Amino acid sequence: MNYLMTGSRSFHNSLWFALACLLVLAGGCAVGPNYKRPTTPTPQVFKEQPPEGWKQAEPNAAIPRGKWWEIYNDPQLNDLEEQVNISNQNVLAAAAQYREARDAVRVARSSLFPTATASPSVTRQRIIATAPGQSVSGTPTKTANTETLYDLPVDISYQADVWGNIRRSVTAAYANAQASFADLENARLSYQAQLAEFYFELHGQDGDIDLLERSVKLYGDYLKLTQDRFQFGVASGLDVAQAKTQLDTTRAQLIDLYVERTQFEHAIAILIGKPPADLTIAPMVLKTLPPAVPIGVPSALLERRPDIAASERQMAAANEQIGIAKSAYFPAVLLSASGGFEATKLSQWLNASSAIWSAGMQLAETLFDAGKRRAQLDSARAAYDVTVANYRQTSLTAFQQVEDELAALRVLEQEATTTDAAVADAQDELSISTDQYKAGTATYLQVITAQTFLLQNEKSAVDILTRRMTASVLLIEALGGGWDASQLPSKADVLANK
Repeated sequence: MNYLMTGSRSFHNSLWFALACLLVLAGGCAVGPNYKRPTTPTPQVFKEQPPEGWKQAEPNAAIPRGKWWEIYNDPQLNDLEEQVNISNQNVLAAAAQYREARDAVRVARSSLFPTATASPSVTRQRIIATAPGQSVSGTPTKTANTETLYDLPVDISYQADVWGNIRRSVTAAYANAQASFADLENARLSYQAQLAEFYFELHGQDGDIDLLERSVKLYGDYLKLTQDRFQFGVASGLDVAQAKTQLDTTRAQLIDLYVERTQFEHAIAILIGKPPADLTIAPMVLKTLPPAVPIGVPSALLERRPDIAASERQMAAANEQIGIAKSAYFPAVLLSASGGFEATKLSQWLNASSAIWSAGMQLAETLFDAGKRRAQLDSARAAYDVTVANYRQTSLTAFQQVEDELAALRVLEQEATTTDAAVADAQDELSISTDQYKAGTATYLQVITAQTFLLQNEKSAVDILTRRMTASVLLIEALGGGWDASQLPSKADVLANK
């Protein structure tokens, strides 16, 4: 259905009054469901309790916002973490994707306003006309005239948002921009946590290296002892061979640790956006225990995880798509107007007498589409159900990750206490077996056995401390790293490119 109106000023005013009424009506109607955040299973308390000495977070306690790694009080770690935001290429890619999503909001919002175009032209044309009377031969007389046509048309078109599909498109784009921002924050958190994890793994290797270097020196002393005893005939060649084997085996294990440490250092270099040749991390043996992390209550986790926020915003965007699909059942209202100046003389081009205008309204409705709109609506509803399931799964996974790391920290603390006791026992065993070997009442095999037990328990102690530090990093990541949903950009921030 198409109406085109031109004519008198009163008719022109009546037309624009009708169009204004349509614009007012367009702002008050929107088909489709209003978004309501779905519920997700949320426990009242975490099943796993924090390690002994930790307390549930007080109302004013929280992980340091933005710079959660400062809880470890490690200047070298702080310096490395600061570079992730600046130089990590995956974080920069996520930041660019957010800018892209932010610009998509502006693109969608532009449809709320009319589109105006102008196409001025100057046309030179030759016109042949038949003059009154006839020539001598009896044929009509024709004359040829050349004239220039000056044209300055301005066209305005507007799709009235009567059913709210354009507004829903803007809302969906805004929700997608917020989801993209949450993805960016989740990428930052993920790579920052990965760097901290690699950092503590690297220094855990430093602890193992330090232990094996001390063991190599100790085993060298034992080799010297057996060689001296062999020279005096109180030890056998087997004792010397066993001591050499013990020393060489430990040296080989030490070399292998250097390889693993180098790989961790290279991985950290890539995380901060540098080639491995540009980064050297000084050795350091881990000695401090993991800090107490404010846990909070499970319900707060839904607001503290950027990946949960991204999933929730994706639900909101999918809900708007249902409304957009429903609006396809109603006619589209298209408004158009054009005006300008047209004259054959440049001096008369912009005169009032050369003005032209027209205005019209068009209703477009699909009468038959073989079920296409129904399929599109069903598809939008199914896509929304997918986002709901993803949101709930993301939330459940978040609870699992917190429970996993709480359990790991609690169990590792108990294991550390037991391992420390085992180290002390192994040291006593080695001391006794060494004294007995020197006195000739024990074989060197007993000494080697005691050395092996001591080395194994000392390495376990070093590795457990490393695992406790990495578990604390993973717990902070699982808790959202001090982030919360209040940091999502507002509509004003998105439109202002913030």
